[in-house]
Amino acid sequence: MTVERRNDPGVERERRIIDVLMALGEGEVTTYGDVAEVAGYPKQSRLVGRILSTTDLDVPWWRVVNVQGRLVPGQERRQAGLLREEDVLVRNGKVVRAPIGRFAGREI
Repeated sequence: MTVERRNDPGVERERRIIDVLMALGEGEVTTYGDVAEVAGYPKQSRLVGRILSTTDLDVPWWRVVNVQGRLVPGQERRQAGLLREEDVLVRNGKVVRAPIGRFAGREI
């Protein structure tokens, strides 16, 4: 990696977002916007989605949903299964309750 590449703001943004994603614990469900905000890039939820869809790293993608709790389109079955293994309540393609995170202690 060249010096220019290491100092690339895009690389830094991606690294910070990946760090937040990797810190998500079992049963923790959050939103794309929350990940962006914690990484220091508020209002860049689409960037989080793009990174999740393009990274080769093994990140816990299933723990991230949209602000309404909707699962990833086309991956609903797989994501719901992974979340249920972590005691997350999923109903009608949405997270309604999770042990940790934005959806903790509430049921929609």
